[in-house]
Amino acid sequence: MEQFRIFIVEDDPWYGEILEYHLSLNPDHEIYRYTTGKECLANLSKKPGMISIDYSLPDTNGVDLLKKIKQQNPDVPVIVISGQDDVSTAVELLRKGASDYFIKDDNTKELLWNAVTRIKEHQSLKKEVETLKEELGQKYDFNKAIKGNSPSMLKIFSLLEKASRTNINVSVTGETGTGKEVIAKAIHYNSDRKKKPFVAVNMAAIPRELLESELFGHEKGSFTGALGRKIGKFEEANTGTLFLDEIAELDMSLQSKILRVLQERELIRVGGNEKVSLDVRLIIATHKNLLEEVKKGNFREDLFYRIMGLPIELPPLRERGNDILVLAKYFLDEFCKSNKMGSITIAPDAKDKLMKYRFPGNVRELKAIIDLSAVMCDGSSIREDDLHFASASGDLSVSEEKTMKQYTIDIIAHFLKKYDNNVIKVAKKLDIGKSTIYKMIQNDELTLK
Repeated sequence: MEQFRIFIVEDDPWYGEILEYHLSLNPDHEIYRYTTGKECLANLSKKPGMISIDYSLPDTNGVDLLKKIKQQNPDVPVIVISGQDDVSTAVELLRKGASDYFIKDDNTKELLWNAVTRIKEHQSLKKEVETLKEELGQKYDFNKAIKGNSPSMLKIFSLLEKASRTNINVSVTGETGTGKEVIAKAIHYNSDRKKKPFVAVNMAAIPRELLESELFGHEKGSFTGALGRKIGKFEEANTGTLFLDEIAELDMSLQSKILRVLQERELIRVGGNEKVSLDVRLIIATHKNLLEEVKKGNFREDLFYRIMGLPIELPPLRERGNDILVLAKYFLDEFCKSNKMGSITIAPDAKDKLMKYRFPGNVRELKAIIDLSAVMCDGSSIREDDLHFASASGDLSVSEEKTMKQYTIDIIAHFLKKYDNNVIKVAKKLDIGKSTIYKMIQNDELTLK
């Protein structure tokens, strides 16, 4: 385990030894003791994890030494120990960046021990967060987060690289399920804001009466139920990226308020007066045609031009050719790995079935289909019968390209299944002759199940 390096700057040899001995009781601590501020500054290249300084040193005082330490290493925690119980001095030191201020007495060594423990825990947590952010950035590397090599996706990759190099607003459009939030995260985690917050808001998922408070925050007592101050999503995303999904669902009053926030680069919480400065990169998404919404009078034209920025239109999965199989394999491998299953492949007949399907639910639907097929298949290969396609209307889907006769057969088969093969009832429901259905059964065009 890496040792935690501590500097003790104390000109009283006896008191310095007491502090060194006490902190050395933890074998993970590496202690360096100095008697002057000059010695401490000369050794900052050793990168201490914490520094304890006596306020009164032979060559300097605590305020000046703290300032010089922070100039060289602004992140290192510094604790000041003084023989004087002076509140004004303590306040000044804390304001200038000291982590704590202790008075020399019998409790000092215990207070210092507890302070070191807190600092170590904080630094450990900070390092863990940095590691997670690094992993998250790697996860959303363009080639890892977004699968596909079709011409339409290669154009998307080019736009993503352009978006990541600047802070321009980005508007992502595409059918439901095409992966708009994945695109937004990929832009954020490949930009210079990647270590700052990424905040996503689905406008359609928040009740209209709560949306203003959710976006801009509120002050205590600003309305019934406002028991304390709440930080809104804009403020939460400050210095980072705010992703507003389904932005076309905003009503006009909120559109005007968002426009003002974007223009002024500041907000006022609901029920408050304080102005909060903002530095937020905005990415918006919608499955609707925003320009058409402007023409219909449902969306403000001035807001449209403010948020449009760099437009990225995601192609539906059915137009991405062989990307269907690339994604299918990726989802299958991920599902097997996360569920500790052996390797599963996709048989040629299953690949053919996937390529013929139109995927009205796009990438999201493909993942659901592949996850289910991995569970349903027997053995180590997914076959055609393991793939189950379902649309919002049940087993029917008009997204596939078929002849009218085949659609007719599919419709009759669907209703036969629904009404337990009751031919007479189905004939009445569809307003066709029952002989038509019997003839299809005789010709093996329909199978009773």
